[in-house]
Amino acid sequence: MASESPLKNKVILVVDDEPDVLETVEEELDMCLVHKATDYDTALQYLLSYTYDIVILDIMGVNGFELLKNSVSREFPTVMLTAHALSPESLKKSINLGAVSFLPKEKISELRQYLEDVVLGEGRSAWKKLFDKMGDFFNKRFGPDWKEKDKFFKEFEDELKESVKE
Repeated sequence: MASESPLKNKVILVVDDEPDVLETVEEELDMCLVHKATDYDTALQYLLSYTYDIVILDIMGVNGFELLKNSVSREFPTVMLTAHALSPESLKKSINLGAVSFLPKEKISELRQYLEDVVLGEGRSAWKKLFDKMGDFFNKRFGPDWKEKDKFFKEFEDELKESVKE
């Protein structure tokens, strides 16, 4: 028998301007209570009015980075889920603003697995798992030397390796 998901009964806010993405996330996370918002103002009201176990934000169309700042300030673990803003720059900005993970929408069918890593991993170790799992994907998307082009990623990866040793 499969063990129960650590996501069971978690309260999750998902923000995306595409209703079909919201529906897909809700279906993928059917063991959770999912609040959905399609715009910045509604999302901000949710962030200020409720407590969330995880917040999932699109970047484009909903001012995701501003919402990320608000979510992190409330200490909600926040995951960026994006298609159009899938770039090393957006990944770097997400890390710097306090996101705990960054997923391409084309991996939405694996969302549950990644969120379980977030819940179980608490912070930096979730990033390590993400880079381990998504390394080939990011290399194909961004180019094989994308981390070497920006010392931030090399230093971040070194920090992750050190934090896992501790």
